[in-house]
Amino acid sequence: MLYPLKFRTIFKDKIWGGEKIKTYLGKNFSPLPNCGETWEISGVKSDVSIIADGELAGQSLASVLENRKGELVGNTVYSRFGNEFPLLVKFIDANDDLSIQVHPDDRLAKERHNSFGKTEMWYVIQADPGSTLITGFNQKVDEQVYLDKLNGGKLTDILNQEQVQAGDIYFLPAGRVHTIGKGLLIAEIQQTSDITYRIYDFDRVDDKGKARELHTEEALAALDYEVYPDYKTQYSKTKNEVAEAVRCDYFTTNVLDFTGSTSRDYSAFDSFIIHVCVSGSYTLIANGTTTEVKIGDCVLLPATIKNVELDTTSGFKILESYIE
Repeated sequence: MLYPLKFRTIFKDKIWGGEKIKTYLGKNFSPLPNCGETWEISGVKSDVSIIADGELAGQSLASVLENRKGELVGNTVYSRFGNEFPLLVKFIDANDDLSIQVHPDDRLAKERHNSFGKTEMWYVIQADPGSTLITGFNQKVDEQVYLDKLNGGKLTDILNQEQVQAGDIYFLPAGRVHTIGKGLLIAEIQQTSDITYRIYDFDRVDDKGKARELHTEEALAALDYEVYPDYKTQYSKTKNEVAEAVRCDYFTTNVLDFTGSTSRDYSAFDSFIIHVCVSGSYTLIANGTTTEVKIGDCVLLPATIKNVELDTTSGFKILESYIE
C-alpha cells in the first residue's frame, strides 16, 4: 500500500543564493557555498526526486509513477500526463535579485523544447524589510517599446515592481515577465519544466568573470505584453479554514492556516495531494501511518489516500496542491 512520501532534497547552488535554506528552513546544503533553490518534489528528467524513507526509500518518483500509475497520481491525472509527474515544488532563497525572465506556455515549449510550459505560483515565506519583486508590465507596451527599453538599459522603467511581505501570493502564468527580489524566501509550485528565458541579469558575472547567457530573441514570442490591474493574488487569511488561493488548468492550491488539529477528506479528488509546510509543524496520520511534518517539509500523498488527520499542538500553515 502506498503511503505519504517524502523525498531527498535536491540543493542548487546559484549566483544569487544565500543562507536561509539552512537558517530558516533547517536544511543543511553543505558543501555548497550557498543555496539558491531546493527542489523538493521533481519529475524533471535531469533531477528526479528520490524517496527518503519507508519501504520505497531509494526509489525514484519516476519509477514509482511508472509502476503504480493512477494509484500514485490518480487515474484522471495519469490519463492526462502519463509517466511525467506534472508538478515541481521548490524553495527559493534570493540573497540577490534573480534575473528578469519569462517562461514559455505549453504550445511554445512543446514546439521548441518538447516540454511542458511553465506556469507557476509563489508563496512568500519570509521577506526582509523593503523586499520587492517584479511581475508583469506597469503600462501597455508592444514588442518595439519593450525592445527599445531593453536595449536602452531601461527595462525596469516599464516593469511592475511590488513591495511584498510574508504571506503574499503571486500567480505567474506562462508569458508573464518576472523576477524575485533580494531578501525573499519563496515556496514555488509550478508545472514540471526547467525552461527559462533570461532577459536581463543586471550585468552580473560569475566567479570566473563570465556573464550568464541571455535569451533575448527566444523571449519575444513568449512574452505577454498586456498590463493587468492587480498582480497579487487575493485570498482569505482567516485561520482554521481552507482558503483557495490559486486555481488554474495546471494546479489548484489552498492555504491551510490552522491553530489546532484538523482532518481532510480527499475522496472527491482523483489526484495526488501535495502538502508544503511553510510554518509550524504537525503529525500527518493516514492509513495507520504517521509522518512528522515541519516547516520546510513537502509531502506527496498518493491518490489512494482519501482521508488524513493533521494533529498539531503548535499550529501550522501549509500549501495544499492537487490537479482537478
